[in-house]
Amino acid sequence: MPEASGWCRLLPAWLLLPSLVLMAVCSPHAATVAAGTACAPRCYCSEADEGKTVRCSHLRLTRVPTGIPNDTRRLYLDYNQLPSLPTDAFLGLPLLAELDLSHNELAVLEPGAFRGLAPSLKFLDLSSNRLATLNPEAFEGLTARSNLTGNPWHCDCALQSTLPQLDLEPVSLTGIVCHTADPAESGAKGQALLLTKELDLCVLLKKTTDVAMLVTMFGWFTMVISYLVYYVRANQEDARRHLEYLKSLPSRQGKSEESSTISTVV
Repeated sequence: MPEASGWCRLLPAWLLLPSLVLMAVCSPHAATVAAGTACAPRCYCSEADEGKTVRCSHLRLTRVPTGIPNDTRRLYLDYNQLPSLPTDAFLGLPLLAELDLSHNELAVLEPGAFRGLAPSLKFLDLSSNRLATLNPEAFEGLTARSNLTGNPWHCDCALQSTLPQLDLEPVSLTGIVCHTADPAESGAKGQALLLTKELDLCVLLKKTTDVAMLVTMFGWFTMVISYLVYYVRANQEDARRHLEYLKSLPSRQGKSEESSTISTVV
């Protein structure tokens, strides 16, 4: 009986041991599942000393996915099919330091597309997209170093006027290499627009504006001269009529006196 009572005392410990082993085996898996639920759908999340990384590459995405954790430090959306970035596309990511949007189909960056990223973002990759021009309102004071290479940039007066309004690191703007240019004969094609400081793509616009001003001034001058000519001729006509009227007055007065004389004689 003493031996049986000893086994009875040890039985709860033996029953508890498998439960402890099962918890030890399943706990890493449970942590992984928990981490997965905190990630954006179809994306892969990982943790490192530098912070959380979210990879959504090669997923044929046509819009920025929802559910990106707000403690994300690096976000990779490269090799997708994003056609544009809407306003507030990355709002709620205050710690984001690196954003990779390369190899998409981006042609439009709407105003406020990078709103909220200015304090933290250090690197922005927009290479190999379809950007032809830049909207400074999309960046809202963003000072990140950017990769803008591999886009079909259309260099014209509008783009050249936009560059000074961007707060991106100057080295970033060297990636704007003219794919096409306006005017075409400007010689900008194939050149980095920022580096060709002697190139003024607004000259043609200025000339067009000057010509338009000259044409407008000539039109006003013609109208003024026409009015003066009309005014002078109208006055001359009035003066001629008035003079004829004055000339006719003595003859009528003479006829009246002659009639009076005849009446008196009779």
